[in-house]
Amino acid sequence: MEGPQHGYVLKKLAGLLLGHDDMHNNLVYPCSADSSKTPGSRSARPTATLGLKRDLYALTAKGKLELVQRLARLTEKEVSSEDQFRVRVGLFSMLDRDTREHILDRFLARRQARFETIHADMAAMNADAWGYSVLRFYLSQVRAERKWITALKREAGERRKGKNRVVEL
Repeated sequence: MEGPQHGYVLKKLAGLLLGHDDMHNNLVYPCSADSSKTPGSRSARPTATLGLKRDLYALTAKGKLELVQRLARLTEKEVSSEDQFRVRVGLFSMLDRDTREHILDRFLARRQARFETIHADMAAMNADAWGYSVLRFYLSQVRAERKWITALKREAGERRKGKNRVVEL
């Protein structure tokens, strides 16, 4: 996203990146209001049209730097989270190639470990058909994630920071 954005746009983006419906106003607007008081962001109220007064929110240079540093920092808990991964990929245009590749490598390694654990559990488990059905589903999910991450790694190597505006539906 470039430039200041209305809160409803930020709300929709956050929901999409997290794989949920729109985020509730109570989650987005208090964060926006709080952030407008911090040195990392700013808000502005443009001239109203037809009586509507909607604030625009934007990160300052300091705020962008903090966000980029947070995105690059990965704890084990974050590497285990699908939401954390999707948010980072959704904000890849803010990150340089090396950081993107590092994030993808960490998540791919975690997915590989998860795949091996599920596979070993299937072999060791004395489950009925329903239990195996669940484990097969988990395996298919992990395979799909690994395939997606591998494709992202190819794309991340080709794209430069900020040059990522592509819409495919």
